Amino acid sequence: MKKILILSANPRNTDWLRLDEEIREIKTALKRSKYRDNFEVITEGAVRIDDLRRALLDSEPQIVHFSGHGTGNNNIVLENNSGELQKQRKAYRLNSPSGGIALENNSGQMQLVSTKSLTDLFKNFQNTIECVLLNACYSEVQAEEIHKHIYCVIGMERSIRDDAAIKFSQGFYDVIGAGRNYEDAFQLGSNNIDLNGIPQSLIPTIKINKDIGILVSNNKKNFQEKEEKYNMADKRTINIGSGNYNERIEGNYIQGNYYASSEKQSLTEVAADIQKLLEQLGKYYPTDTTLGKMQIAAETIKSIENNPSLEERILSASKVFGVQAFGQLLNHPAASFLIAALEDWQKTKSN
Repeated sequence: MKKILILSANPRNTDWLRLDEEIREIKTALKRSKYRDNFEVITEGAVRIDDLRRALLDSEPQIVHFSGHGTGNNNIVLENNSGELQKQRKAYRLNSPSGGIALENNSGQMQLVSTKSLTDLFKNFQNTIECVLLNACYSEVQAEEIHKHIYCVIGMERSIRDDAAIKFSQGFYDVIGAGRNYEDAFQLGSNNIDLNGIPQSLIPTIKINKDIGILVSNNKKNFQEKEEKYNMADKRTINIGSGNYNERIEGNYIQGNYYASSEKQSLTEVAADIQKLLEQLGKYYPTDTTLGKMQIAAETIKSIENNPSLEERILSASKVFGVQAFGQLLNHPAASFLIAALEDWQKTKSN
């Protein structure tokens, strides 16, 4: 399951924004989506410095969405234009050379978070966070730095109207909920601004770091080694009366197990559930690259752990047949990567 952490802040000494409306639109987009059961939305309002860190630690999100005010850099002073019909997501503060996003202090007043400190914070969560969306004015400055550590970061090139920011979020999460990737979500989020007649569709910017992937418990080398080991294994199944004898040749050893037909059916059903997870996650990550396969495997393990019933069935089947038995039933480019991940996962469960 993919966790989406929505952080919002509208300090008392800044323009009022329709942040609740934006959060509602995000939840609605995901609730009506094809893959709604694959997402959990966590919201934190009136976010302070300590709240930001604690929310990241507690929820371990894959997507972090910030809604609120932001400032540019180089001592830009953003003034309030009270005659403007649409509110801008900007903050007002003198002497802010590094820019930043506006959170709240303990009195509800604005506390600016600098680009450097925000980047350093996200650097510590680069193994779990896949996407950061900074829906605030001038946040491209922060996005440029954060994306050095996070796969996908979206920011705003300049001041953006409140209604445009909401329409972007609406389109973005419609696409995420449909199982498409972050690039597609960005494109259709921007397009939604244009479709609604708001001349700010070019303000959102996306930064993609192709060298960064999300992998929690295994490194690339381990996955590749286990994939090669698995692919070299020779396997065969022999029918014996009411059951089967499964034999696998690996290196200089022959490993075999006898199992009844009912147990075989259970294995098949569990494998079918795993296959569904692989196919769903294959919509989010590329299946033709090593990095994409690693991400799919890691996310599948997370989904299994979030489903106690499936977790118990997988562990039970693994004890009878061995993890490698799933490999014979799975048909997916990331199957061998998942088998390697399942082997490590099973070891942690048995310890």
